[in-house]
Amino acid sequence: MVNFPESRRIRQGGPLLAAWMGALLLLTLLLAACASEATPATAPPAAAPAAPAAPAVDTAALRSLVQEAVGDAVASQADALSVEDVRQAVQEQASRLSAEDVRRVVQQAVDASNADQLTADEVESLVQSAVAAAGSAGLTEEVLQQAIAEALDEVDVEQVVADALEADRQRASLTIYSGRSESLVDAIIQQFSAATGIEVEVKYAGTAALAATLQEEGANSPADIFFAQDPGGLGSVEGMLAELPDELLSPVPEWARSPQGRWVGLSGRARTVVYNPERTDEAELPDDIYDFIDPQWRGRIGWAPTNASFQTMVTAMRAVWGEAKTRAWLEGMQANEPRVYPKNTPQVAAAAAGEIDVGLVNHYYLFRFLAEEGEEFAARNYHPRAGGPGATVMVAGAGILESSDNQETAARFIEFMLSRVGQQYFAGQTFEYPLVDGVRTQHVLTPLADIRHPGLPAGDLSDLDGTQKLLRETGILP
Repeated sequence: MVNFPESRRIRQGGPLLAAWMGALLLLTLLLAACASEATPATAPPAAAPAAPAAPAVDTAALRSLVQEAVGDAVASQADALSVEDVRQAVQEQASRLSAEDVRRVVQQAVDASNADQLTADEVESLVQSAVAAAGSAGLTEEVLQQAIAEALDEVDVEQVVADALEADRQRASLTIYSGRSESLVDAIIQQFSAATGIEVEVKYAGTAALAATLQEEGANSPADIFFAQDPGGLGSVEGMLAELPDELLSPVPEWARSPQGRWVGLSGRARTVVYNPERTDEAELPDDIYDFIDPQWRGRIGWAPTNASFQTMVTAMRAVWGEAKTRAWLEGMQANEPRVYPKNTPQVAAAAAGEIDVGLVNHYYLFRFLAEEGEEFAARNYHPRAGGPGATVMVAGAGILESSDNQETAARFIEFMLSRVGQQYFAGQTFEYPLVDGVRTQHVLTPLADIRHPGLPAGDLSDLDGTQKLLRETGILP
């Protein structure tokens, strides 16, 4: 058995994919030729003699075939397996070819061609599947060599590779509707494109606006992926999303994915209270966000009722507190005359400037200010001691449109975002919480385990329509 270093990877979606497709085509032709030689169509089954013991396959010829198919496409990639690696794997593991094994590995390799990358172990497994399990097809060395010769005579391997590359290039594109802002996610989207060679077109807008656009476009939408800021936006179009395979759902906690398996969270964002420590001591802040309706907070609070994250928090209130208590909180807050802002960022700035004492925001906005202005920036985060809806951890997530013709390519995008590379980007660059175990967060963040968030299932945060109706009934939204 060949043991490859785990650090070396075979990357799909570029020259190597084309080379493997060339190899697969040759193997398919080989199989057809072998079958015609080994079992003549005119021979009556009853008269067929007993199959003799099949001698070992000429592994040198098999190595030559693989080498021709892979060629310089692999050798030119410094971090990829070399032709010699693949040839050695075949040499050391090959003994006989089974027709069924060849058919199976062709299908497996085609299915795997849409994966982001194959590990060395996975390549080894494909090789084993192709060449293991002896000669149940009864292929002799002579028949195999003849089939190889005929295949190579009839097929221009370089042209096969070139054609596969062109076909891969033409189909490797993706259209994303992103409710996450360009400043937050464009860098990681471009990193995905650079790593895979897939061209990505992104339409940026608010999550609610894009959800409305998708509903209007229906099955004619050009979108392959909806990348939303919150579960409410995803839930509003859930019926338009395809069911995701378990391998895309299982890496994240159950509360961070669709109960119906139609979207998955990619990063976590905690609701928090931003405050000015020069004007208010943390000890003075209430244990529960509900207590901000106390008259002592009149004129001291900021909020952004039109913001999707605020509305998700209110949806969490409805799930945890019920409609009556949530309505009482909204009316009590209105009575305290909060300052209204369009979104989170200006609230953080207003708290630091002393314009407000507290604001209701997402946790990560503060850290961008601190990164730019230093520790002297006069604002800090407070995660309510009692937890509850004011400490809700929301997910930004993505789903694949059922109408998309690029579902396998779209799955590669989600897989990339859930990989260590994608998760580390959210943790290190946007100060969000990774949802996959084993990814380090910024040291400035309160550990997710220390936030007493209610851990609501994502389905409980999807009733955006009900929340907006309540906000209109209380006069908070027009």
